[in-house]
Amino acid sequence: MPSRRSLLKSVAAVGAAFHIVPRHVLGRGFTAPSDTVRLGAIGIGGKGDSDIVAMVKAGASVAALCDVDWRAGRKSFGRFPDARRFKDFREMLAVMGNELDGISVSTPDHVHAVATMAALKLNKPVFTQKPLTRTMHEVEVLMAEAKARGVTTQMGNQYHAGDGTRLIREAYDAGYIGEIREIHYWTNRPVWPQGIDRPSEAHNPHPTFDWDLWQGPAAERPYNPAYAPFRWRGWWDYGTGALGDIACHAMDAAFWTFDLRNPARITPETSQMFEETAPKQSRVEYEFPALGKRPAVKVVWRDGSLWPAKPAELGDNDEWPIGEVGGQMWVGKDGAMVADAYGDSLRILNPKRHAQYVKTPPKPTYPRSPGAYAEWVNAIMGKGPAPLSNFVDYSGPLTKMVLYGCLAVRSGRAVEITPEGVITTDLPAEWLKPTYRSGWTL
Repeated sequence: MPSRRSLLKSVAAVGAAFHIVPRHVLGRGFTAPSDTVRLGAIGIGGKGDSDIVAMVKAGASVAALCDVDWRAGRKSFGRFPDARRFKDFREMLAVMGNELDGISVSTPDHVHAVATMAALKLNKPVFTQKPLTRTMHEVEVLMAEAKARGVTTQMGNQYHAGDGTRLIREAYDAGYIGEIREIHYWTNRPVWPQGIDRPSEAHNPHPTFDWDLWQGPAAERPYNPAYAPFRWRGWWDYGTGALGDIACHAMDAAFWTFDLRNPARITPETSQMFEETAPKQSRVEYEFPALGKRPAVKVVWRDGSLWPAKPAELGDNDEWPIGEVGGQMWVGKDGAMVADAYGDSLRILNPKRHAQYVKTPPKPTYPRSPGAYAEWVNAIMGKGPAPLSNFVDYSGPLTKMVLYGCLAVRSGRAVEITPEGVITTDLPAEWLKPTYRSGWTL
């Protein structure tokens, strides 16, 4: 039986109303209509695997799979046996770049920038997991490149596309808590080791795991299971700690609602500090100056299972804190509301107002999304607008806001920022613009 694609080409050949042409003929940023998005996936274990499944559900097909550890990629390899397999994304892009319509990047944070930039330089649409990058310079460079290339981009803060984020903003707009004053966040992260020194022992990685490739642009060091798999998030050379892991989800609704781009000052409090890893616990206070009609806003982040005080409106039998992973509380001049870290389970703390909210919710004023993955796939196929969390307009600035806090935590002192987003506090240049190993570049 002929394939769907061959049938489409046959119909076009006899003068049907539509025409399918090769991607390279269509040019930069265009994909043949009614055709599938051929995906090349970089990082396919864990979150990478679920990203791929979601993209396939949204209409992509899998052409290439890349991971430095083929044992970690077994599930994805089994799901898509016809996809070509690679260990080095640079090889994948060199060999198959012309055949791919989109690239997903689900690696540890320290590889996000180099893998994403390599795809952008080939004019490929990119979906990169959060945070967009590990350092501030990397964000700025990716934003500039994405803008210059004009390709479809999306960051993996998937809940920005969720109904919960819209419901929170609509409840605020409807006046349930009055004008905003402060916002509190909390999380059980880290659920990996951090607040530790560098191990002194060297180990041999599993035979399927290419440790040199995994290190990517980071400074070379002997392998130890303290770094990988999974435990990389707490190491500043590889990750961004609890704040970088969860804040791109948790802080998203408020960032969107109040345009929280450039805080004036960020003050950290932490447990014992270590040179190479994020602390076990931190409390980080962001001070955002008044902007337009929005008043000054204080934003407080807590991790390591530090919780804010239980609100007086909650009874002894009410759950506190809410959210398995974490939560958020918006405090206005007339009351407060809470939701989990992903924007779900919204509750107005005033019982009468919550009953009113449940009985007559605010009219939806923000368009609902088909989902973050569908936004990206649809835009590539020309079936929808630019994704909401694209690098240039949204996720780049959101990542920068989060990384300001990471820098404050790492330095252990207050960091000050101008209204234009320039850090005036003296920080090591390497923290802002890392030096890459030979063979790895932006």
